[in-house]
Amino acid sequence: MNPSELTLLVLRLAFLLMLWLFIFGIVYALRSDLFGHRVRKLATDAPPAAGVPFASPPPAPVAAAAPFAQPPSASASAPTEQFSQQKAPAVPSGPEKATTRTATRLVITSGPKAGTEFPLGSEPVTIGRSSDSSLVIRDDYTSTHHARLMLWHDDWMLQDLDSTNGTFLNGKRVAVPTSVPLNTTVKIGATSFELRR
Repeated sequence: MNPSELTLLVLRLAFLLMLWLFIFGIVYALRSDLFGHRVRKLATDAPPAAGVPFASPPPAPVAAAAPFAQPPSASASAPTEQFSQQKAPAVPSGPEKATTRTATRLVITSGPKAGTEFPLGSEPVTIGRSSDSSLVIRDDYTSTHHARLMLWHDDWMLQDLDSTNGTFLNGKRVAVPTSVPLNTTVKIGATSFELRR
């Protein structure tokens, strides 16, 4: 076998290997888009372990109370009386969480099904292109099994199911199961919705 025939054989084998790698890549992409990835189930009765990263809104900062001034002519008991008469400063509260008591419906605010409402019960709401989803969204930016709304201790949580284009809560991409506040925009593909009373 002369060198030119050997070179041609090596090139043919390399081309064949690249062709098979390309075919395997297409099959893997189609499989993950059609069937999705496995999702770990969350324990609904036990509190989350230290390793389970649940995202929830941080607690609101508590404003420091202003020091109380004592008038020069006041008696020794005046500071106690003045302190008891002062009202505690108002602490700003964060957005109200969507729970089984506060959220009764899912309202689509933008996208092909804008204005549509779905009642919320106690069952999880699956969202995606698949016909077995609770909320079917058919657009090019939504995965077959895209996201899920589920209850965790009566709070509605949003979980992304390893979608290609991501799930966004109030403009931020959801990486871990996250608590959903009332009247806060959730964006999946070209569709946005909110949980409302």
